[in-house]
Amino acid sequence: MNSGSSPTPEELQWAHVRHDLRTPLNQIIGYGEMLEEDAQAAGQDAVVSDLQKIQQAARRMLQLIQEHLGGAAPKPAGGPSTVSAGSKSVVPQSAPVSAPPGSDSDAGPGAGRMTGRILVVDDNAPNRDVLSRRLERRGLTTRLAEDGCVALDCLAEESFDLVLLDVMMPRKDGYETLLAMKQDESLRNIPVIMISALDEMDTVIRCIEAGAEDYLPKPFNPTLLRARINACLEKKALRDAERLHVAEIERTQQRLARELRDAEAYLRSLFPRPVQAPVAVDWFHQSCSELGGDALGYHWLDDEHFALYLLDVCGHGVGSSLLSAAAINVIRTGSLPGANLREPAEVLAALNRMFPMERQNGLYFTIWYGVWHAPTRTLKYSAAGHPPPLLAVPHGNRIEVKELDASGLMIGAFDDADYDTVTCRIPEPSQLIIVTDGCFEIRRPDGSMMTGEDLHAFVQEAWASPTLLEDWFHHCQDALGNSSLDDDFTMLRVQL
Repeated sequence: MNSGSSPTPEELQWAHVRHDLRTPLNQIIGYGEMLEEDAQAAGQDAVVSDLQKIQQAARRMLQLIQEHLGGAAPKPAGGPSTVSAGSKSVVPQSAPVSAPPGSDSDAGPGAGRMTGRILVVDDNAPNRDVLSRRLERRGLTTRLAEDGCVALDCLAEESFDLVLLDVMMPRKDGYETLLAMKQDESLRNIPVIMISALDEMDTVIRCIEAGAEDYLPKPFNPTLLRARINACLEKKALRDAERLHVAEIERTQQRLARELRDAEAYLRSLFPRPVQAPVAVDWFHQSCSELGGDALGYHWLDDEHFALYLLDVCGHGVGSSLLSAAAINVIRTGSLPGANLREPAEVLAALNRMFPMERQNGLYFTIWYGVWHAPTRTLKYSAAGHPPPLLAVPHGNRIEVKELDASGLMIGAFDDADYDTVTCRIPEPSQLIIVTDGCFEIRRPDGSMMTGEDLHAFVQEAWASPTLLEDWFHHCQDALGNSSLDDDFTMLRVQL
């Protein structure tokens, strides 16, 4: 062989000569083995013996071809005709691997059934016939293709579990066909076994590196052929099952995502629209997950009393969102036996009786509830473990921002919890900003925490901004850096 990595034209010519000489011998061996199986199944021992002799003769011929033509082209006339034992052929052929007589006879033509659809690709029609007959005897379904171009057309038309692909073919050889399959998203996962009478290691390595599953030399050892096909089909079945499982998981995740989006949309629908008169109210809400536990509401109880409330259920997800929806609906519809909705302390006490945490899967919530009496500009409010809202009151060029404190335990924690109502007069004009703790308990990248004082200072500077709530949210996002919110972010602003 030449010193370069590619064979010379002469070496390639002799490689094809060896291929053409081996092909009919491989067919003799293949047909002989199948006939031998049939004869053994029929008990025709004399025929079995004759068939074995024919196969042995064909194998001997293969050995002679290897011995005399396996290394290099014959010497010119008059020169030595022997081939050096140490020389390396363009396509070095090891001694053909074939089963000893009778090694596969116990299987019989109908035994060892397999299932699967296999594409057999070989430019030699008798080779295709021998191989397809072998496979169909084992229960496999086959389709035949005479070269790589036809094979790719077949693969585009229907699905296969395995491709048996000859290496040396016209138009598009096995290696080129393999590359085309691996470059096609729809074909790359189909296992491929390379087959050829030319067991050149360079070719084998190239095919394996390109993604071939395995390699089989001709003539085929029936046991080896069956074992390798079985192994490929089993791996293909496992990969298909895995893909189906992953696809089912993805469908389930998509369905859950749709349901969560629908649930989030429903929760958002419970939030009232912003209003401008006679009391101006707007809000901002951002969940930290698909479903949040924050909820808010406001509505007129009568011509003079305006109720406003913001609650925060512990945790996140389905359970928290269900509890927040239930609580907000109870308040909105006034379904609180024994409670006067104009009296904040009574409302919180009734909620505490209705939603004990032992009946809510261990969940509780905080809430701020207030009632604005427009004629007297009086605000009555109560809180259950909730952060105090901020009241911003302008005094000429100076802005006073103060907290409206109220004590009370979270809803659902203790049966005998007491709640107090605080009453105060609100100067005109004023802004009331009600928040959940997720609006200021934010961890910066350096590990430090934002606090209510940061929100207090921000409101002091930007209280007149019509986008105050959104501005504070973006300020918090900047403080987070690349991190995400750990809690729901909800703000309610009332201009009184």
